Amino acid sequence: MNHSRLIALVCLALTAELALTAELAHADGCKPDCGRITGIEQYTKEGSGTGVGAVAGGVAGALLGNQVGTGNTRTVATVGGAAGGAYLGNMAEKKVKTKKMTKVSVKLDSGDTRIFDFGGNTQFANGDRVQVREGKLNRYTGK
Repeated sequence: MNHSRLIALVCLALTAELALTAELAHADGCKPDCGRITGIEQYTKEGSGTGVGAVAGGVAGALLGNQVGTGNTRTVATVGGAAGGAYLGNMAEKKVKTKKMTKVSVKLDSGDTRIFDFGGNTQFANGDRVQVREGKLNRYTGK
């Protein structure tokens, strides 16, 4: 067999293999935006302080500090109360804004991998057949 026939047969075999792979990947009728969930991971996303908690805490701390002592002692207590209150207020705001999140990894039929983040728990499970529509992850129902 000459080289050109061998090359032609190899090309034909590869073309058939690619066509079969594409057909199997979409055997359920889904488009390339479908895939399977390959991983689900829960994590905590720390909240951030906007300054509201610090200001409120600072004011409350200053008011409480102002109730202590007289003269210079009162001034030091007011400043210390404001600083401590601002710190605690900022920490409290961050704690309130902390969220539990779920990261879902999807291996698409196209070969790409996409990551989706959800607040709290998710309805999906490993191995679920899913479809990405308008940037959102949906369970694939065959429609």
